[in-house]
Amino acid sequence: MSHPPALASSKRVLDPYDRLSEVLFGLIMVLTFTGSLSIAETGRDDVRTMLIGALGCNLAWGLIDGVFYLMGCLAERGRNRALLRAVRRAPDAPQAHHLLGDLLPPALLPVLLPTDLEVLRERIRQGPEPLPRVRVQREDWTGAIGVFLLVFFSTFPVVIPFLFMTQARGALRVSNLIAIAMLFGTGWVFGRITGRAPWLAGAVMVLLGAALVGLTIALGG
Repeated sequence: MSHPPALASSKRVLDPYDRLSEVLFGLIMVLTFTGSLSIAETGRDDVRTMLIGALGCNLAWGLIDGVFYLMGCLAERGRNRALLRAVRRAPDAPQAHHLLGDLLPPALLPVLLPTDLEVLRERIRQGPEPLPRVRVQREDWTGAIGVFLLVFFSTFPVVIPFLFMTQARGALRVSNLIAIAMLFGTGWVFGRITGRAPWLAGAVMVLLGAALVGLTIALGG
């Protein structure tokens, strides 16, 4: 009997919450640079230095976050492999069912009967032994590249005004408006995902983002 597809990793390449997290991370990173500009004393050289710093920082953190994503995929797959092997070797049904509870999404557990868990246990026992080691798969690389692109390119809308506007004060105002709109948008989507009022979640995200940026700047970030 073949290995049931449902027991393979069900994690999408990059789910909506992951996308929001990466966009928010990139926004906060670039806002720590734009927010530290002193408009009264800023010249074009200062703006250029800020742009290089913001883009370079998000490039570095995009690469780092992509590596962390790959490590997380390997860790999750290794944990699932260990749980599958433990289910296969469980001495009795109750212990196997308990281990299956760690493999399955929590939302499914209340609607599953012991007989359902036993069917899963038998299919796992009759299926092939899990691979001896976990490997990075193609979808993992796709997800890592997606993480990098989200972190890096979430920078551009905020810095675009500084590329095309000669007045630093006006550029900063437009940049802040873009950042507020993006923060509100991420909060709106987060509200839709979590079942909360989107407009309220958007407003809270703007306040939260401003607080995190202020804290980061105050701590020398």
